[in-house]
Amino acid sequence: MDSGSQQHRPPDERPDGPFGWIAAQDRARRAAGLRRELRPRAAESALLDLAGNDYLGLTRHPEVVRAGADACLRWGAGSTGSRLVTGSTALHAELEAELAAFTGFEAALVFASGYAANLAAVTALTGPGTLLVSDAANHASLIDGCRLSRATTEVVRHADPEAVRKALGARATPASPAGPGSGSGGPALVVSDAVFSVDGDAAPLRELAAACRAYGAALLLDDAHGLGAMGDGGRGSAHGAGLAGAPDVVCTATLSKSFGAQGGVVLGPAVVIEHLVNAARTFIFDTGLAPAAAGAALAALRLLEREPERATRARQVAREFHRLLTERGLDATAPDACVVSVRAPSPDSALAWAARCREEGLAVGCFRPPSVPDGVSRLRLTARCDLSGSQVHRAVDVIARTAPPH
Repeated sequence: MDSGSQQHRPPDERPDGPFGWIAAQDRARRAAGLRRELRPRAAESALLDLAGNDYLGLTRHPEVVRAGADACLRWGAGSTGSRLVTGSTALHAELEAELAAFTGFEAALVFASGYAANLAAVTALTGPGTLLVSDAANHASLIDGCRLSRATTEVVRHADPEAVRKALGARATPASPAGPGSGSGGPALVVSDAVFSVDGDAAPLRELAAACRAYGAALLLDDAHGLGAMGDGGRGSAHGAGLAGAPDVVCTATLSKSFGAQGGVVLGPAVVIEHLVNAARTFIFDTGLAPAAAGAALAALRLLEREPERATRARQVAREFHRLLTERGLDATAPDACVVSVRAPSPDSALAWAARCREEGLAVGCFRPPSVPDGVSRLRLTARCDLSGSQVHRAVDVIARTAPPH
């Protein structure tokens, strides 16, 4: 036969092509109501935004925007390389020093994203022989960090310190008075969101820390939804729980939510931060955070220090959302920070509900599997400190009027 015959057709010339399997997955997603699409937004919108994470209303704050623009003009549009080559500037160092001082940790290291920060912290602080204990409702970035770490991972019930104790106890004997790390059975790290992104509930941090210390384990907290919203003046969940600066606690966070910019940070003991500089692959091999984002985040941090009431107001707005939604008979979660979720009967109904809200001028988040660990679809609302009372009431009215029947 000639080379163009069916028997000798290269794999990429099969009737369906090498990616023919994607069509089957797409059909399955459509049938389950789980297909996702990009929706580019305009620079200006008439929609009332409850879908983004701009908790402190700083993304368009003139002071923050100006600082980002000035940093871009001074340092350039990009960092030009890894932070170990050319991508680390005096601006990055200034941001790290002020983040550490604000949150109460010894040192800080800034990354290009919060996702990268979580991958760095989990993978660089663990490895073969380490026990990782992970909350069942943790963010995808923590889950991916566990998968990449090559450590033994034990997933435990959501927000359950006793389940953490049991997992640690199966591996190690209780720590001696010598302190953290003195338990037997190898190193262990407990990882948990500080504020969970789906329902907005806070982890029992003090109880988790006590469980860790009983077995000499370290505690890693993802405070993406707590920094700027929780603790005294928005100093974060670890600060509020009295854990900031502890030698056995590491905290990660994002600069893209309360601080209105972009990027991530790991906060912890100086020895941990120095280790990440030398061992974290998402730090060593990634381009540094863009100067504009670093400058904007630094301005947002300084503004919050001057106006700590922004954090208090954002939490008040979240509680008002919850009160009004439940008064209208909706199944809404009680917020510990700035996230309120409203349960929907199914993925399809959640998607249609969010679309009806948009038609009424309200942008809301729509969380469906696999984004929700319990499989229950939701509308997700994010409170902002700059929302007026009338805007809150208007949003609740739209959500209640367009709600699907249960």
